[in-house]
Amino acid sequence: MSAPAIPANDPSANPRTVRFDVLGMSCASCVGRVEKALAKVPGVEAASVNLATESVEIRAGDEVAATALIDAVRAAGYRVAEDSVDLAIEGMTCASCAGRVEKALAAVPGVLEVTVNLATERATVRTAGGTDPAALVAAVTQAGYAATLPQGESTGDAATSESGGTAANPRRSRELRHLVIAIVLSAPLMLPMLAMPFGRDWMLPGWWQFALATPVQFWLGARFYRASWGALKARTGNMDLLVALGTSAGYGLSVFHLIAPHLLADAGHGDGHLYFEASAVVITLVLLGKWLEARAKRQTTEAIRALQALRPATARVLRDGVERQLPLAEVVVGDEVRVLPGERIPVDAEVIEGRSHADESLITGESLPVAKQPGDRVTGGAVNGEGRLRLRTLAVGAETALARIIRLVEDAQAKKAPIQRMVDKVSAVFVPVVVGVAVLTLLGWGLLGGDWNVAILNAVAVLVIACPCALGLATPTAIMAGTGVAARAGILIKDAEVLETARSLQVIAFDKTGTLTEGRPTLAEHVAVDGDHAALLRLAGALQSGSEHPLANAVVEAARPAGFPQATRVRALAGRGLEGDVEGRDLLLGSSRLMQESGVDVGALQARGDELAAQGHSVSWLAERTADAVRLLGLLAFRDEPRPQARAAIDTLHRLGLRTAMISGDNRGAAQAVADALGIDDVRANVLPGDKAEAVLELRSHGPVAMVGDGINDAPALSAADVGIAMGGGSDVAMHAAGITLMRSDPRLVADAIAVSRRTSAKIRQNLFWAFIYNVVGIPLAAAGLLDPVVAGAAMAFSSVSVVGNTLLLRRWKPRSAVALPEQD
Repeated sequence: MSAPAIPANDPSANPRTVRFDVLGMSCASCVGRVEKALAKVPGVEAASVNLATESVEIRAGDEVAATALIDAVRAAGYRVAEDSVDLAIEGMTCASCAGRVEKALAAVPGVLEVTVNLATERATVRTAGGTDPAALVAAVTQAGYAATLPQGESTGDAATSESGGTAANPRRSRELRHLVIAIVLSAPLMLPMLAMPFGRDWMLPGWWQFALATPVQFWLGARFYRASWGALKARTGNMDLLVALGTSAGYGLSVFHLIAPHLLADAGHGDGHLYFEASAVVITLVLLGKWLEARAKRQTTEAIRALQALRPATARVLRDGVERQLPLAEVVVGDEVRVLPGERIPVDAEVIEGRSHADESLITGESLPVAKQPGDRVTGGAVNGEGRLRLRTLAVGAETALARIIRLVEDAQAKKAPIQRMVDKVSAVFVPVVVGVAVLTLLGWGLLGGDWNVAILNAVAVLVIACPCALGLATPTAIMAGTGVAARAGILIKDAEVLETARSLQVIAFDKTGTLTEGRPTLAEHVAVDGDHAALLRLAGALQSGSEHPLANAVVEAARPAGFPQATRVRALAGRGLEGDVEGRDLLLGSSRLMQESGVDVGALQARGDELAAQGHSVSWLAERTADAVRLLGLLAFRDEPRPQARAAIDTLHRLGLRTAMISGDNRGAAQAVADALGIDDVRANVLPGDKAEAVLELRSHGPVAMVGDGINDAPALSAADVGIAMGGGSDVAMHAAGITLMRSDPRLVADAIAVSRRTSAKIRQNLFWAFIYNVVGIPLAAAGLLDPVVAGAAMAFSSVSVVGNTLLLRRWKPRSAVALPEQD
């Protein structure tokens, strides 16, 4: 990523000008405050704010970063309008290309951040509002590449078109056709060389070699010249420049020998050896390597393609009592949709008629079909089972769960891992260094050895062996494959930084209710001080009837058969309980903390409450506030069973060497009982929602911490942790705050997320090793004259193939949660 300096709209202008939109201004004083804040930024010469257009124009020096101006506006109390633009980039071949595209985009006025992914051939640009996407496309074009704005509802359509869409098919067909032609033309040049060890001399006449090698060099190899020219115009270099220089040198030397053999005749080669086979075969091998690399890269995007294939094109919509087959784009929220057995469910919806099972394996990773009946929600993309279903549409298009999943996976694959920044720095100087080594090799062999033929061949070998392409693919392909297999298992990873951080976690902290437990507590016992247990339940049910809290649902379910009155003036007391009026009585219902703060004496039922808490029950108290005092009416005890997978999840985390903790707002007894049953190491009980983040920070004394939760109350703790992990059955707020989202409410997926993170990080390190080792070993050998250009070309071609091939081994990873649960004690 880059934080660019403010560029010039006009290269000849000095100082330079940048414009962006400012939100939140309402009067002339706002204008003055923004202008004053911007004027204080070092390097800013003038700032002019237009209230009518809500825009600002700034004249500043080259050294002023866009982010500094944005921060100044924010510090003044206003917001800068920001947009995110995705571009499909064509023509990148190596890490140097990606770096050049990144610099070109960063130089566009208003660009705040740029990320270029070589593997997906995609650029993600964060801009200040008002930046014209056409200016971004023009910047990429000027840098020597082609850029287009992806079409379609998903930002990943560009990647899809390369990975498997119809737009990429003609290009892939052309590349394969060119590869086949290159092999056919190069084979007659190469086969005689293979026969030489057997004492046969089948070398073709020189002009025949020239006729075969020339179309390979200048037609099939034209892509290298075009890309090289673009790099030279941008005053930089890339892999194509190395290939073009190396093969042109070999081809040019051969033409010179062919035309004027008497000038460069060599005693050991008669009329002078020709090297047409070296230049032609090197180009053929590079084309083969690029084709294999592209094929392997498409396999790393298999998960995205599988998710996108889940979108049906049409839906059976019931309108005015008539069933119509409509394109999916015409379905709206509220439409009734009919799904037949075996069909794919087209939208997120609620079942209003029918019973069936839905196969959601490709969306949530759940291997078994899930029963569906009226009132249940279904997810678009799932496959309907044996029954007919009538559905009411709840979400369509970009708002469906499937679309959100695709966006999350695409965003994770588009962003760079922190280790990639080091690779980018190496790539920026790699090509100039290689060219320098090749020049030294040429001069060294030519001046000291006196044989310029050998000198040129050795220099060609140096140029050809170098492959910055593998460096550029090492990290993004691993991230693509890792996030892809994780998504297939029901684990959505927000970005590459989360993926890299997760491997170093030492502590996993869990929320209790709904995360480690079923989240469906039942009312186990209710005890009234005066012995009228039915009246106690009636009052509690009335007070809880408007709450969505799991404990409230348990009370309402228990009280519903006998009925209860309407409560008024009900008010939630964060982390403590609630209060309200029932039939003129001022009631309090909540935790022991609430009773203490309200001065309620619970002594009459303290012993029973302690006993129930020790047995693992959550205990709430009901009290009445009168003019004289607040008196206890009774207690309610709840039981929330641990999830059947929870013990296996904790055991797996321990086997991974991780410490486990539980942070709960429940009483100590209930929290400790669950912790003892599951084998959790550290228990933090009676923690208010606002204090959960502080508890997470305290756990950091043991190392990096992940927090696992499912509710709105968990969002601050998820944000405070090094990695936040949200259970998929939880709230949207929790999922937004988390770095990892689990699509199933299965705590075993936490260990799977850690495992896939570690495996992916290991692949990144392995890939970087392979990317570097080819060059570290190959360049010195080539400079020493120990590497033939053809062998160098093969090594260069297959260096990126080996990197991507190693990445594809990630596809063999299987989640532990897919294994059947062991017998429970």
